[in-house]
Parts: sequence; structure tokens; C-alpha cells
Amino acid sequence: MTAPETIKPALAYGWLTGFYDPVVRWTTRERTFKSHLLAQADIRAGHRVLDVGCGTGTLALAVKRACPEAVVTGLDADRGVLARANRKVDAAGVRVTLIESRADSMPFGNGTFERAISSLFFHHLDRAAKQRVFREIHRLLVPGGELHVADWGRPGNAVMSVAFLSVQFLDGFATTADNRHGLLPALMQEAGFREVEATRHVNTPCGTLSLFRALRA
Repeated sequence: MTAPETIKPALAYGWLTGFYDPVVRWTTRERTFKSHLLAQADIRAGHRVLDVGCGTGTLALAVKRACPEAVVTGLDADRGVLARANRKVDAAGVRVTLIESRADSMPFGNGTFERAISSLFFHHLDRAAKQRVFREIHRLLVPGGELHVADWGRPGNAVMSVAFLSVQFLDGFATTADNRHGLLPALMQEAGFREVEATRHVNTPCGTLSLFRALRA
């Protein structure tokens, strides 16, 4: 048996969870990269959408607001951030299902979703966990379904390389190494995805955020 993914709080330490939303907002150009990710995902009425590692629910809520006719599910293993996500969903008065579960063994049948999305999640996982989660997402998508990811990518220049050290010190050099070396597309292909591409790069105060798209053939 393979070991399950390690549950790491959103900002590496549980006591920082309360600061997660403002920190992400001001250090990642959140509105910019998430608006690009939503446009890229092209979510339509009736699509079943899974937000993997949904955190405090910001992206899942944005999906529902952009396409109210989509069926949106958010999944995260961190009970603390899910509690915050539930409060945000309740306040918004929309229907988003939130599930506490590890991403390497998700409680859904094969071909359950047309879209899977994820933001700032994979850099928390070591190489083996990344591989398991990408395989699991591949299993959950219908043929022709799409995966859309926003996460730290290869730094775009020397300034971004230095800036990314702040993320690595906080979240760990081992788990972020694949991101720094631009290996997420290769790991997606290894999991069975096709037409994998990096679609956009956004420079931020903490490094280069990259957007990726992959097809479940």
C-alpha cells in the first residue's frame, strides 16, 4: 500500500489558517490568476465541477457565481479550512457541496466530473502524492473531461526565482521542487492526460504562477 498524502495546513501551520485568504489575495494576484483559470476552464451549464484542494472555498464559489447552473463540489482534507469554506458558502447563499477527504483517494465513482480545477494545492505534495492525485483526478473525469490547474511553476526570471524562496521556506523545499523545475505537465502526462500545456504565467510577489490545461482522452 502507498502512504496517503500528508495533510498540511493551507499556510503550513494551523495557527496561520485564519490569515490564509488575505495572504493569498495580496501575494499571488489572486483575482488575476483565478479569473484567467475560470475563463480557461470554460465551465458550462450542467457541468459537474470538482475543486481539488478547495481550501477556504474561494475558487469553488467563483465557479458557482460564474456559472450558477454548474454542479460544484469542493474537496479538502484540512478540516480547519473546510470550516471556513462552509461559512463562506452559507454567507453566499449558493449551493456548493464541500467534502472532507484526501485527494489521493476521493469518494467518487469513475467518470463523475466534466471538469476538475485546482489552485495552489499541488506544491504542498511530494512527488509520489502528486502522482497519485493526478491519477485519481484522471479516473474521476469523463472521457473528454478537462483538468485546469493554477500553481507555482518554473520561475520566469532571476527575480521570480528569488521571490519563490519565500514559498519554499514556508511550504518546504522537497514538495516545491517539482514546481520550481516545471515538472507538473510531465506528471500530468504520466497520469494519462493528453494535450497537456502551460497556458499562462503570472508573475507575483512570491514567484511565477503558472496555469495548466490537460485533457482526459
